[in-house]
Amino acid sequence: MARSKRDYYEVLGVPRSASEDDIRRAFRKLAFEYHPDRNSSSDAADRFKEISEAYEVLQDSQKRQSYDRFGHAGVDSSFNGGFAGGFADFGFEDIFDTFFGRSSAGRRPRAQRGADLRTDVSISFEDAVFGTKRDLEIQKLETCSACAGSGLEAGTKPERCARCDGTGEVRRSHQSIFGQFVNVSVCDRCGGEGQVIKTPCSACRGSGRVEVAKHIELTIPAGIDDGTQIRLTGEGEPPDRRRGGRVPGDLYVTVHAPSQQSLEWEGYTLVLRRQNHDLVLDIPVNVADATLGASYTLPGLDGPVEINVPAGTQYGKVFRIKGKGVPHLRENRRGDLQVRVHVMVPTDLTREQKDLFKKLGETFHKTNNANAKSLFDKVKEAFGV
Repeated sequence: MARSKRDYYEVLGVPRSASEDDIRRAFRKLAFEYHPDRNSSSDAADRFKEISEAYEVLQDSQKRQSYDRFGHAGVDSSFNGGFAGGFADFGFEDIFDTFFGRSSAGRRPRAQRGADLRTDVSISFEDAVFGTKRDLEIQKLETCSACAGSGLEAGTKPERCARCDGTGEVRRSHQSIFGQFVNVSVCDRCGGEGQVIKTPCSACRGSGRVEVAKHIELTIPAGIDDGTQIRLTGEGEPPDRRRGGRVPGDLYVTVHAPSQQSLEWEGYTLVLRRQNHDLVLDIPVNVADATLGASYTLPGLDGPVEINVPAGTQYGKVFRIKGKGVPHLRENRRGDLQVRVHVMVPTDLTREQKDLFKKLGETFHKTNNANAKSLFDKVKEAFGV
């Protein structure tokens, strides 16, 4: 039987809040320890593959985000792992870098998209049913307008990096257990760009981005569920243009809404609650009305709702009112309003009321329905209904 996968953070021995550098360091340490060419234990190959698989997901910001939200199910469909010749097919350059620094071809940093942002918003029960708009204020980075994201002071230019002579790479000979290799690493002074900023922009201090408070109008659709996440494409942080980034990140807004609302009706506090796309309302009905029938005007989100309770209505009877429930997302239709009857049996009776119920009970034993109806009218009169 296939063994269930372990949590990727547990595999690398890092917390869920670990930075990219923490993840990279943990991977390098474990990969070096469990590489099959160095470790002769029977489970070394499996551990090496597991470590490489965890790193392949957690080092990629998009895959990591999907894994954090959905677990293994969020990345399994896009992950194609293999193991051949003592090396995992996935993340080969990173595995090579574990032992030799960089492959002989070298590798410059990839252009990254901007960071995603997350926030929460709380709305009322009624707003969740009918939809609403919210003005959000988000603290975020924006591209510096003074330097257009270049990080350069106006009128200045970047200079060639003296350490790597503009190549963005530093080469060193490296002696390992496999022989001598040329270690090609990204220049730590210019970050692989081959250029350095001598006169940084005074507005952003050379970062190319500044922190601002941005107002965003959020449209919340009718019928949204509690915990639903809305993605606003491109409303995240801008990319680092100095690293060749072009695509901004996204803003994810998690909507929170209560599952029920209180309504006042004839001295009672009713609870209107959501059940998928239906609204459910429990109402008390006295025994006389349930027996003889009555009409009620109930409070509703769309305004008053008329309902007829026929004679002989039993406890728990549900009356369904079409189209008075919760709208379906992206569909032009609504669920129903379910009104459920709770027949109230009186517990604190006056002497007159007790006498009437005794006489009523006698008529039931004699099956004299005409007399029973007459007595029930008196009961209603005694209860003031």
